[in-house]
Amino acid sequence: MDKIIPLSIPNFEGNEKLYVDKALEEGWVSTGGAYINQLEESIAQFLKVPSAVACQSGTAGLHLAMIEAGVQPNDYVIVPTLTFIAAVNPVHYQFAEPIFMDCDDSLCLDAKKLKIFCEQECYIKEENLIYKKTERIIKAVVVVHVFGNMADMEAIMEIAKKYKLKVIEDATEALGTVYTTGEYKGKYAGTIGDFGVFSFNGNKIITTGGGGMIIASSEKDLKHIKYLSTQAKDDTLYYVHNEIGYNYRMTNLQAALGVAQMEELPEFIRRKNQNFELYKKYLEECKTVHLLPFRKEILSNKWFYSLVIEKDIVQKSLEYFITKLKEKGIMTRPIWGLIHEQLPYKNCITYQIEQALFYKQRILNIPCSTNITEEEIAYVSENIKNLCEGGRK
Repeated sequence: MDKIIPLSIPNFEGNEKLYVDKALEEGWVSTGGAYINQLEESIAQFLKVPSAVACQSGTAGLHLAMIEAGVQPNDYVIVPTLTFIAAVNPVHYQFAEPIFMDCDDSLCLDAKKLKIFCEQECYIKEENLIYKKTERIIKAVVVVHVFGNMADMEAIMEIAKKYKLKVIEDATEALGTVYTTGEYKGKYAGTIGDFGVFSFNGNKIITTGGGGMIIASSEKDLKHIKYLSTQAKDDTLYYVHNEIGYNYRMTNLQAALGVAQMEELPEFIRRKNQNFELYKKYLEECKTVHLLPFRKEILSNKWFYSLVIEKDIVQKSLEYFITKLKEKGIMTRPIWGLIHEQLPYKNCITYQIEQALFYKQRILNIPCSTNITEEEIAYVSENIKNLCEGGRK
């Protein structure tokens, strides 16, 4: 196969051009226009929530959620170390500090360790969770639904309620992932906590080029988030501003693209699931690598596919696989560098980081675009198997 097989690229096979052209023709290209409202309504209807607020990026959405959650300077926010750094940076935007938590085998935040941490390292005082060693408030927990999987939200919400934590769901990778059983049956990723944030970056399951969306359990909070995202205008004619606002609103051009992408989302999710099963079929005889499964109690959007490489393949397994597959025109990537090991965060508090260290050395993301063909999946799988057979010590 001569062509390059990319890791994850956008798919524009619907009404994208039609809607963007219409926005251009009407002259509504900035942060006003009908497509913004239409995209918000489409997302809200899909997620079965009353309303949603569009913003410029998932990161902007997380920052607004931090503000609305009441995160103040010198507060702590519990975050996962195994995630993209954009999930953590908004903590510092509020001049607060992260406390880094380990992942479980879903790659999402470890609810069991979260519970032990709250029980043993903290106490409740005046409706706040206090970290014993510094006597400072822990205000919130950021839960990232990694690669379209779902964190253990039943356990996390129980812990959050008991220990007075606001829950910010980073569902930037999990639009469409939904519980199929249990307490939250029918609830989508991002709709369970106090705030849910989605991303429409170029590699997400749907894209607006950039852009994001925020939902909240409180309509009052969400209304205030929208106010903050549009420069906190109290009088649009005379430019009265009673709070510090932000230029975080999505543009109508982005929203036009998003409206078209939302029309295709159910089909994209179907393809993601179908292609995941194809990879499983083609790789089932390979005993030295396997696809990381998703939680049994959910229907995942299966945004990214994680290949788990066993430690007995080669000395430098990830580097070996990435290099050799690239030579065959197959684009892959390792999982992120752990955030607590990054220079800006090296002095932050960590708690029993173990599984994240293991998966950092073992996870390889493989091509998963919604327009990948079965022939390409077979080609990727065959090359992976060849490397496994020829790469043992």
